[in-house]
Amino acid sequence: MSDAEPTPDGRYVVVRGRKWRASDPELPAPVRQRLVDHLMAARRDVASALRARDAEAEREARANVRRAKEGLGERGTPWWELTVDERRRRWERALSDLDPG
Repeated sequence: MSDAEPTPDGRYVVVRGRKWRASDPELPAPVRQRLVDHLMAARRDVASALRARDAEAEREARANVRRAKEGLGERGTPWWELTVDERRRRWERALSDLDPG
């Protein structure tokens, strides 16, 4: 059972008493999964950089966390304040920034 409970309006989830912005519900499942994969990798990179005391790697990893969370709609302008097209452009930009190539 998940410990994350959505608020009645669906804009937030409450985890252990703390409210967090919910991911954009318009995200297609494959896009959401790619962004979550990037987020988890970036979080691992932050931890690794902290262990190595590598400030530059930490900055880069934290920037990737920010990019992934913005793509998910969890940071930046709230997804409910954007049009569907603006939301799509945001997740496409995040994936473009995060995907190597």
